[in-house]
This record gives sequence, structure tokens and C-alpha cells, in this order.
Amino acid sequence: MSLYARVRVFLEMIKFSHTIFALPFAFTAALLAARGLPTLSQAGWIVCAMVGARTAAMGLNRVIDAEIDGRNPRTAGRAIPAGLLGRGAVLVFIALSVLLMIFAGNMLNPLCLYLSPVALGFILLYSYCKRFTALAHVVLGICLAGAPLGAWIAIRGEAGLPAYLLALAVLFWVAGFDILYALQDLDFDRQSGLHSIPAKLGVAGSLWTARAFHLAACGFLAALYLAFHLGPFFLAGLIATCGMLLYEHLLLRGGNLDRLDAAFFNMNGYISVTLFLATLFDTLKGAT
Repeated sequence: MSLYARVRVFLEMIKFSHTIFALPFAFTAALLAARGLPTLSQAGWIVCAMVGARTAAMGLNRVIDAEIDGRNPRTAGRAIPAGLLGRGAVLVFIALSVLLMIFAGNMLNPLCLYLSPVALGFILLYSYCKRFTALAHVVLGICLAGAPLGAWIAIRGEAGLPAYLLALAVLFWVAGFDILYALQDLDFDRQSGLHSIPAKLGVAGSLWTARAFHLAACGFLAALYLAFHLGPFFLAGLIATCGMLLYEHLLLRGGNLDRLDAAFFNMNGYISVTLFLATLFDTLKGAT
């Protein structure tokens, strides 16, 4: 297989297109931290850090879970268990991604560089969580909450309350939709002795937990809006986000998982982009 083909398989394996879930939240935080538009240099290095971190995270997860994925009918076709990529090749991609993340952090400011090992630690922890705790979904939320928190630090060189509120919103948003996604593997997880909220609480308990998490996410976004007097576009984005989360849960009411792909991929992609665009429009409105 050519290098180009290997890269294509790797990007498909890590679902590179799903970067859209976290990257808009990073830029939302960057806009709020800059109180305007960040510089092109800052925006570029934030993208590099985000791409490096997420690529390393997904790559590590695929390597660490390769044996489990091979036993799960839903994931047996992934690149490593299917023999499309060797572990060595994937580890090379991971190493390059980690270097990109660290270099981007260095180019942003010293605190971003110093916190790189913390981010990598949570990335590594997540891939092992399902082996010993049902809270793997929350750990994943913490990992993605690093996107807005890290972007805020990239601009300001320190953390701030708006960044924490946005990070908490992302944490509960991600944990909630990851619980829904994990419903697909409920039976497999139980049979394999793996831990997840669906395996522990069943379908009904998982749906209620995800609803509670998403309600908390909306609450933190509302707190951000009220505490920092954000503009009308952000309010519209907040209302739209709450509506999309409600629709996501309506799609799955009664435990019907036939529309899980629409609930997971479509709605969550729209949510992150909507909040970013709402913040951008308020920023541009304030600049005029």
C-alpha cells in the first residue's frame, strides 16, 4: 500500500472529519478570549494543536482497543483488526501528531506547552477507562473540554471563568452524546466485561443520564451568556442548541436506535458550528 493510501486509511480510521465536533468550540473560546478576532497566527496554531491532539487521541484509542475492536462485530472492520494498517504504521502517525501538538503549543505560549503532557495524559487515560470504570464517557468529555480551555489559554496565556463555563458545557455535551453512541455496544460490553453507562444502567437509564448531561450543558451555556452579557446572536445560538439537543433525544425516544447516526453525527455537528457562528456574528457586530 502506498503512503498516500495509508494516510487515507488512517484518516478514515480516526474519523478525521469528526474534528468538527470540537474545533468550533476552540474557536468560540478564542473569539471570547480575544474579545474580537484572534490573529491568523494564533488561529493557525490552534488548528494545528487541535488536529494533532485529536489525531493522537483517536490513533491511540484504535491501537489500544485493536483486540477489543476485532471481537466486536460493529468495529471488526476497522483498519487495524482488518489488517489494513499495522500497529507500527499507526504508532508513527501518532508520534507525528503528538509532535505537531507540542510544537503548536510551543508556538502559542509557554503555558500551552507546559500543559501538553496533561492533555496527553487524559488522552491516554480515556483509551483504558472502559476496562475499569463506567465513567469513560465523562473522561472523554474532559478530553474534548480541553479544546475551549486550551484555546482560551492560547490567546490569554491563562485560564478564565468564561473558558471554564464553556469547557463544562462541552464536557457534559460530549459525555451525553457518547453515552448515546455507546448504546450500540451495550450487549457486547456486558458480554466482554467492559464498563460503560449503557452496560451499567441499560437503555432507559442511559437515555435519562444523557438527558441530564445535556440539560447541564445547556445550563452552563446559559450561565456563560448571562454572566458575560453576550450578544443576541449567541442567545439565538443557545436557543438553537437547546432545540437541537431536544430533537436529538426525541429521535431516540423509547430506546429506538434506528436514528442514532442522525442524532449523533448530524445534530452534534450542527451544534458546535451553530455556537461558533453565533459567537462570530456577535464578534463582528461588536467590531462594526
